[in-house]
Amino acid sequence: MSIVTKSIVNADAEARYLSPGELERIKAFVSSGESRLRIAQTLTESRERIVKQAGDQLFQKRPDIVSPGGNAYGEEMTATCLRDMDYYLRLITYGVVAGDVTPIEEIGLVGVREMYKSLGTDVGAVAQSIRAMKEVATGMMSSEDAAEAASYFDYVVGAMQ
Repeated sequence: MSIVTKSIVNADAEARYLSPGELERIKAFVSSGESRLRIAQTLTESRERIVKQAGDQLFQKRPDIVSPGGNAYGEEMTATCLRDMDYYLRLITYGVVAGDVTPIEEIGLVGVREMYKSLGTDVGAVAQSIRAMKEVATGMMSSEDAAEAASYFDYVVGAMQ
């Protein structure tokens, strides 16, 4: 839920007008819209490159993942790992556009640790893949945009731990 929707829902629940503080937060949200859309566009247009480079970094740092017995061993499982990375990158773009982590949380993080544990997947490796995507993606952005985007990657990593 965006800051605009949250503010309206909260004000309406109390049968009041939006407060000056709420209006200021909405103003900041609207003002940052161009930046958030630019970040989301960069992530979207560069997704294949981000996922591939981050996957290469992950597999180089964690050869156990792609070795026999590893969760990404074999062509099919490696593709599954990269697909999951792409999924998290997509969730991050949703958060960036919304200016809020709620879409990330509600769509993709509820129960994720438990799911990976039940599958025998190293959750630390998944978090490491998100950090690698952050590194690749933020390297394509201005320092301001990178700082904004980094917080969403960090949120996903934090949810994995």
